Amino acid sequence: LIMGKDEVIAITGAAGFIGYHVSERLAARGDHVIGIDNLNDYYSVQLKRDRISELQRRFGSAFRFETVDFTDEGGLETALAGADLEGIVHLGAQAGVRHSIDNPRAYIQSNIVGHINMLELARARSPRHMVYASSSSVYGGNKQLPFSVNDRVDNPISLYAATKKADELMSESYAHLFRTPLTGLRFFTVYGPWGRPDMAMWIFTKAILEGQPIKVNNGGRMRRDFTYIDDIVSGVVGCLGNPPPDDGALKPGGSTGPHRVYNVGNHRSEDLEHMIALIEQCCGRKAIREDVPLPGGDVVETFPHIDAIRADIG
Repeated sequence: LIMGKDEVIAITGAAGFIGYHVSERLAARGDHVIGIDNLNDYYSVQLKRDRISELQRRFGSAFRFETVDFTDEGGLETALAGADLEGIVHLGAQAGVRHSIDNPRAYIQSNIVGHINMLELARARSPRHMVYASSSSVYGGNKQLPFSVNDRVDNPISLYAATKKADELMSESYAHLFRTPLTGLRFFTVYGPWGRPDMAMWIFTKAILEGQPIKVNNGGRMRRDFTYIDDIVSGVVGCLGNPPPDDGALKPGGSTGPHRVYNVGNHRSEDLEHMIALIEQCCGRKAIREDVPLPGGDVVETFPHIDAIRADIG
């Protein structure tokens, strides 16, 4: 199935990094998008407003924005009243592994209460498909690389990871009980234009240009599967148009209901030191380094197996 033109798609987290780019891709191909975001101050609210302004400037009435918190059930219903939803892309969440150590309640409210609100919305409105953001952090302390969606992920090492695993479990129950078509996507270290300023690439670049030290975790002995934003968006949009069949067959992630889980990554792990060297080269100056231990909740390496999404979505 390919999601047709002139159909309404609701996107939570539309003012966020990935949400902005998914909204752009869908509006550019002719879909009507309703973007939802509460514009919280986890990072620059002005950056979020600028993303929304850009979408409104480029797409006019094809992109409608609603300032609403999807953890507010009533507000969510009001924002989407009368909309014939063909699809839902649920990207809104409280993000960040380290922030979850100091602000746990924000994660429970956004990622648990918010996710159940979105599942209830999908149950009530019966869109063709709801795609939602999980995270590579669910793999926790897994030692076997590359990470596969068929691995057990029972040992989260951060609360953020635990909430994302809980989202997958709640989604599985809704697929089983109500046959709601759902797909969870485990994103791997996304980067690109309009990116999140709390991510290492932006933090390092800003510090190097300002002559400030960068904090290098674990002596630089870290690897990440950096994934360019356009590839992430292709994964989201490709999945949106291909809901999992309710055929009783075993799906990626282990469900026999209409629920699939995929890794979305570059399938190639890169050295943190290589990333730092590239930024130094682009900035035309060397970084001032401050070596720090690996923070609690963080992992040394991420590296996904992507055969499942490659086979099913292309």
